[in-house]
Amino acid sequence: MADFDLVILGGGSGGYAAALRASQLGQKVVLIEKEKLGGTCLHKGCIPTKALLHAGEIADNTRHAADFGVKADFHSMDMAAVNTYKDGVIAKLHKGLEGLVKSRNVTYVQGSGKLVSNNTVEANGTKYTGKNVILATGSYPKTLPGLEIDGKQIITSEQAIKLDYVPKSVIVLGGGVIGCEFASVWKSFGAEVTIIEGLNHLVALEDESSSKQLERAFRKRGINFELGVKFKSAERGKKDVKITLEDGKEFSAEILLVAVGRGPVSAGLGYEEAGIKMDRGYVLVDNKCRTNVAGIWAVGDLIPTLQLAHVGFAEGIMVAEEIAGLNPRAINYDGVPRVTYSEPEVASVGLTTAQAKAAGNDVVELNYDLAGNGKANILKTAGSVKLVAKKNGPVLGIHMVGSRVGELLAEAQLIYNWEADAADVAQHIHAHPTLSEAMGEAHLALAGKPLHAHG
Repeated sequence: MADFDLVILGGGSGGYAAALRASQLGQKVVLIEKEKLGGTCLHKGCIPTKALLHAGEIADNTRHAADFGVKADFHSMDMAAVNTYKDGVIAKLHKGLEGLVKSRNVTYVQGSGKLVSNNTVEANGTKYTGKNVILATGSYPKTLPGLEIDGKQIITSEQAIKLDYVPKSVIVLGGGVIGCEFASVWKSFGAEVTIIEGLNHLVALEDESSSKQLERAFRKRGINFELGVKFKSAERGKKDVKITLEDGKEFSAEILLVAVGRGPVSAGLGYEEAGIKMDRGYVLVDNKCRTNVAGIWAVGDLIPTLQLAHVGFAEGIMVAEEIAGLNPRAINYDGVPRVTYSEPEVASVGLTTAQAKAAGNDVVELNYDLAGNGKANILKTAGSVKLVAKKNGPVLGIHMVGSRVGELLAEAQLIYNWEADAADVAQHIHAHPTLSEAMGEAHLALAGKPLHAHG
């Protein structure tokens, strides 16, 4: 039996952030993780997929090299080398994280943990007791009823990041962030790609204008998609998978990627037995991530907030600070930056037009087309920066589409979270030529003094 101030179950973005911050604040911390430190994001999610997307970007750059006066030929993808590059990035970050946890005197336990009382987690036969317990057990890729994942022909993102060949054809079931990112990767790698999405738009949680621009760009890239019809059934053949939609349409491809979202990892871990309030597997918490059981907290994909690594990370820090009595500010989830790292990227912060209107605001919108931006022309990318604002008031949402626009979110989130209005931003000078000028120009136009935009 070992006594701690804080016992953390799960070593992903939420768990390790809480461990590092709590130890910094003088707490005695144990961190229990059944797989590898860093969790889904580092080993099966954000990091590997972005590495694959970058390899895809280089493949596309090579194909289009002549457009920039460079003589180059694209031969093929060497998947063994792509995976070596990707795994090298993961290994370096993993080693750094292990060093960090060690240097902060966090007791690290590798093993499957289970909550056995409201202040104790058991792992490898040892009981770890703490004044506080943080549950951070993350999420897993979901499937649909009757759709069995075999890991070869019908796969999830976890097998997709490890594929050692480029499939000839792929059906991606689900047109959300994960589906669109893999569709983008495989198209760049040379596969035939079809996305099936039951809702009426790709990345349906984004502003409708962003979804439409992504759809236009995907069409131009030759990525096929079927929207607004639900999946009915799948049948595995010797060489391919055939799927049928509810309207009777059929599609077949070598691989079916199931990207229908992620569910919380909470079954069989002792949560219900401890009396924790749950909903469809999610642990319910208040705005400071407290559960209904005193001394038990939950963060990350396990709770029904945005399933993003940086959200889990922020929640972990917030809980560590709350436990230490610092009374941190609760997270404003509307103010969290969101990116789909496809080509083109889709990035946003704040409210969509529909959400801003639903909240009762008198809304004004401004679209700034990247066609007017020097750097966008140099990069040969198309897209836009869209502002949603309150009439004579603050900017309520910023929605962007284009290559590399995810990098513009740093400024966008400051504008939203500091409740700036267009005139506040318009006076700031943006370096020329950069994509960030599009942010400046959009706000200049909204403030009534457009220079490069037609106001």
